[in-house]
Amino acid sequence: MSGSRLVFILSGSIACGKACDALSRLVADGHQVRVVATPTALRFVGTSLLEGLSGAPVLSDMFAPGAALDHIGLTRWADAVVACPATAGLINRLAAGLAGDLPGALFLAHDRTKPWMIVPAMNPAMWNHPATQAAVKTLGGWGVRCLPVARGRTACGEIGEGRMLEPDRIVLEVERMLARPARRLRVLVTSGGTAEPLDAVRVLTNTSTGRTGALIADRLFRAGHEVVLLRAATAAGAAPPIREETFVTFADLDASLGRLLGGEEFDVVIHAAAVGDYGVEALLVDGVPVGRAGKIDSSGSLTVRLRRQPKLVDGLRGRSRNPRLTVVAFKLTAGASPEESRAAARAMFARGVADYIVHNDLSQRDGAPGELPATILAADGAAIPCPGRDALAAGLERLLASLPPATFPA
Repeated sequence: MSGSRLVFILSGSIACGKACDALSRLVADGHQVRVVATPTALRFVGTSLLEGLSGAPVLSDMFAPGAALDHIGLTRWADAVVACPATAGLINRLAAGLAGDLPGALFLAHDRTKPWMIVPAMNPAMWNHPATQAAVKTLGGWGVRCLPVARGRTACGEIGEGRMLEPDRIVLEVERMLARPARRLRVLVTSGGTAEPLDAVRVLTNTSTGRTGALIADRLFRAGHEVVLLRAATAAGAAPPIREETFVTFADLDASLGRLLGGEEFDVVIHAAAVGDYGVEALLVDGVPVGRAGKIDSSGSLTVRLRRQPKLVDGLRGRSRNPRLTVVAFKLTAGASPEESRAAARAMFARGVADYIVHNDLSQRDGAPGELPATILAADGAAIPCPGRDALAAGLERLLASLPPATFPA
């Protein structure tokens, strides 16, 4: 995704300040950026700032000496075009096909096999005006991607829809637009730990933070894949606009997996959730069974009877609409020997429930706080060592890129 060539168009809005932040981040990520600014945009930010951020001269007047063919040359040079901020005036001019300024000429001369994105910013009334909404619809029909607007207080003091998205969201959307995987996968990622209630205030749970699953979901989404993150309600979330659903108990997760896998078409499940092995069967205080609806009196001796929970990973394929579902399972050990770790992985492969297994052992935790080395294992014995979460997410991305196409039942 880094190293792409971008044309970044600014039109006249106070949101040019936020746009400069997004521009700076794109350059820092390794993209080459050429800035096109309308004359009104240059009333909000100066050419010196834009040149300093992009490292290249700013283009504004298509009739300037030597600039007569810039609208042709730039469209051939660029991998993508981003109009940020895109005012109501710019959006309506583009939809009308007007080429009286450099952005309009760029749009008409654009190679339409390359992506074009607009990031709107305007007063709520201007955003909701029929002319603007019709223009957005027209541009969408031509293949232009229009990002949503945010709701809140706008520069004029009015509250409503029309605010430009924040720079981090804009950069995420640009990188996702630039990502062109050979095949766009539909991926379900589970993360975080289940919690089994003992009473109204106490739970039986584990120490999973869900950070690994959230990072994997972010990485795959940025790479251009469709991602759903099914996470514990207390676990780390993914960056918007990744679709998320939450669970609390084993039963919640079980039901969500059945609904999602049976109702939607996924190519891959990355099952990183830390599912509790045991559920609560009964509670006794001083040997007497008690209910779990209220708060148990702590003055007595509490006995908790547990029951074994089924392995959710074992049923993922059977519940999926896709009979060729690829399953990535996780196996955590604590102080296991290399042979014990290999035996645990072999047992999972022997059950036929996973195509790949991510193994890690708590005793290997070192380095940055919360980091845990992992190894991606394949059934044929291949192994990919990953020193931390970032390497694991990158390794899974590369691995999934090589998957064959899936065929879904009608």
